[in-house]
Amino acid sequence: MIGAFMDEDSFKKKALELRQKTFSAFIEHGESHLGGSFSIIEILIALFNGVLNNVNDKFILSKSHASYPYCILMRERGFNVPIKTHLERDESSGIYATTGSLGHGLPISTGIAFAMKVKKIDGRVYVLMSDGECQEGTTWESLLIASAKCLDNLVVIIDSNKLQAIDFVENILPLGSLVEKFKAFGWDCEDVDGHESITNLVRVLSKPNTVNRPKAVIVNTTKGKGIPEFENKPEWHAKKIKGENVLIGKKALGIL
Repeated sequence: MIGAFMDEDSFKKKALELRQKTFSAFIEHGESHLGGSFSIIEILIALFNGVLNNVNDKFILSKSHASYPYCILMRERGFNVPIKTHLERDESSGIYATTGSLGHGLPISTGIAFAMKVKKIDGRVYVLMSDGECQEGTTWESLLIASAKCLDNLVVIIDSNKLQAIDFVENILPLGSLVEKFKAFGWDCEDVDGHESITNLVRVLSKPNTVNRPKAVIVNTTKGKGIPEFENKPEWHAKKIKGENVLIGKKALGIL
């Protein structure tokens, strides 16, 4: 999956277009995981237009309920990907893992990265997961394994929008400092703003891993970013877009 680099203005234009297309797809298909989909738009744009530059690079979307914008991007690149949630493995279409059950994307990515190391295959594995997924036990097992196996070809991206399906992460199971936790497990880790500068996202995500160390990037995002009336509201995790909310969303995104 090789992307083409853009300047910041082009990045921003592409992010708006992807939000518009994703919003329209939600309405067309009568389904919506708007909150978590909109929080990762800039991350996806950065990955596919500046970061995934090695033919052996692989991307896995662990938080597969937010797959609509990912599917749209893949279709734009000529892949035969159905627009739906909870994607199924189809390497010919650029989908390297079946995801949907939260907490599974990282263990799968860890295994793929380990296999690439053993086979001496160049390239990195990028996995995008949610902060809510960090409450899953498989996450911490995978962190230990990746560190022990010196997987410096593995990059974990945390969509830290501070919300999960029904409430704020802090109110369900507090995570404390994810940066410090990842470091304690032997990972390199830094955090970055997820919306202000896509150019900066590309820079951070493209940094080479330290030799023998996996890397995590905590991306601070806003759930529902792009439609102020929907931002930071738990109900927009999976709420269908109906009635006046259709007009509110279209107006905010400049579709009208």
